Amino acid sequence: MPVFEMPLEELRHYKGCSPCPGDFKEYWREALGELEATGLAYTCTPAAFEAPGVKCHDLWFVGTGGARVHCMFLKPAQLSKKIPAVAVFHGYMHHGGEWFERLPYVYAGNAVLVMEARGQGGLSEDVYAGAGPTLFGHVVRGVRDKDPHKLYYRDVYLDAAKAVRILMSMDFVDEARVATTGKSQGGALALAAAALTPEVKLCAPIYPFLCDFRRVAQLDLMKDAYEGFSYYFKKCDPTHAHEQEFFERLGYIDLQNHASAIRAQVFWQTGLMDILCPPSAQFSAYNKLTGRKEMKLYPEYGHEQIPYTNDTVFSFLRKL
Repeated sequence: MPVFEMPLEELRHYKGCSPCPGDFKEYWREALGELEATGLAYTCTPAAFEAPGVKCHDLWFVGTGGARVHCMFLKPAQLSKKIPAVAVFHGYMHHGGEWFERLPYVYAGNAVLVMEARGQGGLSEDVYAGAGPTLFGHVVRGVRDKDPHKLYYRDVYLDAAKAVRILMSMDFVDEARVATTGKSQGGALALAAAALTPEVKLCAPIYPFLCDFRRVAQLDLMKDAYEGFSYYFKKCDPTHAHEQEFFERLGYIDLQNHASAIRAQVFWQTGLMDILCPPSAQFSAYNKLTGRKEMKLYPEYGHEQIPYTNDTVFSFLRKL
């Protein structure tokens, strides 16, 4: 193990140190009620990209707050029966990627929907309006607002859940055979979508973001995607007088607090040298999963492209 982390035998039992708000379940029941009120309507238009035997569309839906959310949607051109589907989520500040990347899943007989997170590198709208800083990164957006529902990632989690529910609502999709996957932020959204939509069958995250925030701070890893923590304390709470309140508010979007709601079979992959999403933070969520699960570890790898992870995810999702 790297010197910054606890031994592997301790990681396998670590359950996290960030707090869970007392009204966590009520908070998300209310949030899901807001989501359900938006319905499952969507629009599709043919995409510029074409591939033989595949229909490619730009799909749009309206999320919470009225934001228009863009997805890339692909399906086999010829359908004779209901098919499985895969929801894919992208990394922090990125976009849906290339259409070409999704073709193996379609040629294997799946529908594929790639959601673009609002206000990041894709086409989805960011309608955020809340008190507090917006300069320091998306994780801390809304943390100072009086209304805890103003957290940026609350709406992104709900978008991810709606993307999955839209897939399940399509008349050619077998709603009992839907999976989620993604890397980093995408892995986090794959887990969040599976927690908020327990009907998801398979979930395949790769080194997911947004787990055990206080542990990230304890390890002095408040940089890169977590640099907002450092700037927030420097500019807004320099003596850490409100540190407990800060981490309790972020507890609503901490995936370790969502993990027990996941019913999907989970195949998790990560590197033990990851200093962006540290192993202990990830284990805090993984160890709270109550269903079938497996974690594949890569001792020499960090938050980077790990060989064959795409192959192993593809093979795992063939179980659909």
